[in-house]
Amino acid sequence: MSLLNSDASGMDSSVSQMEKKKVDVAFKSLVLDAVIFWFLALSVISMVGPETEGYIDLQYYSFLSLGLLVVGGALSYVLQAKASIKTLGQSVFAMPQFGDEQSQTAWYLSFSNWELALAFVFALKSGIAFTDFSLIEIFDANGIEGVKRILTGILTPDFHILPRAIEAVVQTIFIAFMATVLAVPIAFVLSFLCAKNIMSGNSFTFGIYTVLRLVTNITRSIEALVWAIVFTVWVGVGPFAGMLALFLHSVASLTKNFSELAEGISDGPVEGIKSTGAGPLQVVWFAVVPQIVLPYTAFAIYRWDINVRMATIIGLVGGGGIGDLLIEAQGQLRWGEVGTLVIVIAVVVWLMDAASAYLREAIK
Repeated sequence: MSLLNSDASGMDSSVSQMEKKKVDVAFKSLVLDAVIFWFLALSVISMVGPETEGYIDLQYYSFLSLGLLVVGGALSYVLQAKASIKTLGQSVFAMPQFGDEQSQTAWYLSFSNWELALAFVFALKSGIAFTDFSLIEIFDANGIEGVKRILTGILTPDFHILPRAIEAVVQTIFIAFMATVLAVPIAFVLSFLCAKNIMSGNSFTFGIYTVLRLVTNITRSIEALVWAIVFTVWVGVGPFAGMLALFLHSVASLTKNFSELAEGISDGPVEGIKSTGAGPLQVVWFAVVPQIVLPYTAFAIYRWDINVRMATIIGLVGGGGIGDLLIEAQGQLRWGEVGTLVIVIAVVVWLMDAASAYLREAIK
């Protein structure tokens, strides 16, 4: 009797899980269809409606969007549940266990295929409108003549600026080096606090994990170029501002990379160290660190390579390095000097990339 009860309980559990999955899939497909309907409807409204100058009416479009999403969701429900028409959302999220079998119907008779095609066409149309895409501008005679002048100057480099370029590129390398060296130990510590498998022991540690992941994700999502602008206002124009910008961005990025490595470790050594009565810090040091130290080192080297490239860009907003010379030469239309600087940057980036790849391969 107990065996029968156990089997019945197991079957009930499986049925319950299947029902939950069905509800989850149905909700996801409805949301996707609603969003697609909202996008298509807004695209049509923007095409047939009057052109607006200046700022859009945020309140009007907020209410309009909400209404379109509701209508789109209702339409998706009617098509799926009442008319038995397979929508794009249903095609994307359908489960093999209860989804429709592959139909031999021609693609042009499928509603979901037409839904996808319409979404793509209107997305392409919107992209052309928002980017002011124009083949006429590309092949404009005056524009082509201007490009010829610029390329002629760049392809005939002026090597009188080479000594300054070498000095500036060395500064760029050390801006990246200092940012990486200072960021690695901080990211090393933060990575354990941002690893879910390490910090999910209780609500307090999980709260720390959640807050730190949020902060690092926000910091990382802001480009180093923006941080460079912030620090040039804070500490003044120059290499120190550029180094601080790269440092902050590197801490956030390395913390994410390192924490993902920590989350992918093997549980065997961790359980073994715990069985000896070791504390949390001892578990991390003796069970986690040995598994991740080599990948950490490889990521740190690769980050220096990335920072060298980024240091060139942040110089354009006053972050020091060869970017300062580049924006100066470009602003004064000295294209020969720009050509020399581009050559120097290309050589340094190539050398750094080759050295970084060699070191990372050696570490493996």
